[in-house]
Amino acid sequence: MVTSAHAHKEARKSWVGSLAAARWFWLPLLIFTLTRVGIVFVAYLAMPLIPDASDTIYHLRGQENFFIDGFGSRWDTGFYVSIAEEGYIAKGVRFPNVPFFPLLPLMMRVISPLVGDAVVAGLLISNLALLGASICFYGLVEKEWGEAVAGRALFYALIFPAAFFGTALYSESLFLFCALAALYLARRGYWESAALLGFAAALTRLMGVTVIILLLWEWWQQRRQTGRANWLGFAAALSPLLGSASFLFYLYRAFGDPFIFAHASAEAWGRTPLSPLAVIQSLFTRPAQGWSAAFFAGQLPLNDWLDFGFVLLFLAFALILLYRRQWGEGAFVLVGVLIPFSSGLLMSQRRYMWVLFPAFILLARWGANLWVDRLITTLSLIGLTLFTALFVNGYWVG
Repeated sequence: MVTSAHAHKEARKSWVGSLAAARWFWLPLLIFTLTRVGIVFVAYLAMPLIPDASDTIYHLRGQENFFIDGFGSRWDTGFYVSIAEEGYIAKGVRFPNVPFFPLLPLMMRVISPLVGDAVVAGLLISNLALLGASICFYGLVEKEWGEAVAGRALFYALIFPAAFFGTALYSESLFLFCALAALYLARRGYWESAALLGFAAALTRLMGVTVIILLLWEWWQQRRQTGRANWLGFAAALSPLLGSASFLFYLYRAFGDPFIFAHASAEAWGRTPLSPLAVIQSLFTRPAQGWSAAFFAGQLPLNDWLDFGFVLLFLAFALILLYRRQWGEGAFVLVGVLIPFSSGLLMSQRRYMWVLFPAFILLARWGANLWVDRLITTLSLIGLTLFTALFVNGYWVG
């Protein structure tokens, strides 16, 4: 009897020890689950309480299931579904889908027969990718900064005001997974696998090619530590260039113009290269009725001002990282800020900023101070709640 009790006690110790050792898995899973449940709960309350925005041609089709409708049939989601179901369209429509990169819709097309619907497939891919990204992000940060910083960094990232896009049918989750997994594997010397993921990251979105900055910096760091050049690693670090080039080659073969995605975006949305100073100047252009009258009438472009605020915030993060000589992370954030900010539009900047994950590591280090942690958490949750509620009711928030 004593032997049996002792064996049971030892088995329980072993189970607890195994669970503690698997913190890299269960903590990201817990944070992912709690934040996604919170976002879905906000959406469930908001959809019947807030009047829907007027119908938009971005909205592909409604769904009886509120989750599938709210997160899988709003704004850009329709483009990904149309690519998965119909292929790329460049002419004959007001808003062509060629500006959207192919990895997400390609995966949707593959998985759709298994789940019965492209929208369901897209939502499944986005959320599984976000879970995978969460695990990789925690593992990366924990290795360098410890468990406390890793937990806070992941929590801050998943409650960021634009983090609901990780649950919607958008490509941000897939980009984050590819980028983080590529960096995670590169740091462990698995450069062949990192190359495949870097290639894939460049197929998720235009900014996917910026992963090359992180991989090249990691290669250089390893070269300094070992004293020898791993040329396979160097070639692997350049894999995002090959990913982007492959999409351009496809567009050339299909439409005769490798840059038709940029031309279509310029014609449909007016997104053309423009100096950031010109973008700022347009933001400060005096309203026809004057600043005071526009303010009291509620006619200021608040969405643009909010996006501009996120740009300034992440630009500050980039400069701080560079000041601290975290060259790879700082350059990644800086380029990730400046390229979309130079696109001629402030629209969607808060969504673009969300994927610049080194910024959340910086915040997590500051968050060791209780009051800083409370401030970041409070402001993030307010923004996340507001933007989620607006998005699922058809309002533009990024």
